Amino acid sequence: MTAAPRARDLGIPFAGEPGRWNAITDVPGLEVGYRTLVDAERGVRTGVTAIHPRGRGGAGDPCVAGFHSQNGQGEMTGVHWVQESGTFSGPVLFTSTYAIPAAFEGAVRWTGRHHPAASGGWLLPVVAETWDGYLHDVRGFHLSADDALAALEDARPGPLAEGAVGGGTGMVCYGFKGGTGSASRLVAYGGETYAVGVLVQANFGARRELTIAGVPLGALLADDDPKAAWYAAPEPPAAGSIIVLVATDAPLLPSQCAALARRATYGLARTGSGGDHFSGDLFLACSVANAGAITPEDDALRSRAPERLDALRFVPWGHMDPFNRAVVHATEEAIVNALVAGEETVGHEGRRVPGLPRERVARAIRDAVAARPHPKG
Repeated sequence: MTAAPRARDLGIPFAGEPGRWNAITDVPGLEVGYRTLVDAERGVRTGVTAIHPRGRGGAGDPCVAGFHSQNGQGEMTGVHWVQESGTFSGPVLFTSTYAIPAAFEGAVRWTGRHHPAASGGWLLPVVAETWDGYLHDVRGFHLSADDALAALEDARPGPLAEGAVGGGTGMVCYGFKGGTGSASRLVAYGGETYAVGVLVQANFGARRELTIAGVPLGALLADDDPKAAWYAAPEPPAAGSIIVLVATDAPLLPSQCAALARRATYGLARTGSGGDHFSGDLFLACSVANAGAITPEDDALRSRAPERLDALRFVPWGHMDPFNRAVVHATEEAIVNALVAGEETVGHEGRRVPGLPRERVARAIRDAVAARPHPKG
């Protein structure tokens, strides 16, 4: 397990019951891999994160999915097809803005190597980005398709490293070192317990906005904000981006996945974000239930398959609220986990970003929670 601290290690309170790892890998079968590139002399601080929603063996089996763009100053490939069909197949990758082509190629090559029947005629991988150009030489095009292949090959279940790993290596969040974060919640329904997991690549927000566990911290922590000074503006923008993947093993319809994706916005808001115009906030949600229920869309496979009717089991709409809340709470915690894992970093052209001052944050939250009125019982 990673030695990096997590938000709960600081005593930060969150709502909901987490899964075993408190990570997106609490969703059964889901695997995550990283490729992290750091070369201080060349100004390289970037990487790629690879997610197999059904595990590496299930890449040819479509997942029900839904997409939401809170603000479109960003890119996520494949989402037009998600919105058209309510599904996607294969892995999902998070990376740097200008590395999308390399990650896309890596996904196609990996699928062709391991699932040739699923990639022989048609494949549209999901690859999403946030901009790491404050700490990383983005115009150097340092990430290759081989790096994406390595991340896909290295994907595993279990506990996750967070912070400056994979696609989150060069990211900045609320003026502190941001990056990769994850969390999960368990939802009991119909005699079963389902996992709702969230993975974020957090690269958004202005320091003045930062809120953790309902405690506004922006003014308290305003003393060391070199990225804001770098913008040389009277009020630095809160621009940036965040990518969120929500995954669950609860059986859902595509429109229900889209509804879950929309709920990630509330998780961002709980950390202080107002969703600035120049922030790319793109959210994808998928269900790994209903395995084998959807006919693959590859032309060759479809032409050989007998005529059939696909059928999905799903949670009734009137029972979706616990799953909605799980997304909100897990998204909030995943963002804070990315911040807590961050360490001070000096990157491209000597640009510096501090790590979250954990002890100051923990003390401020303890004091604020202690001062809150308690209901009489």
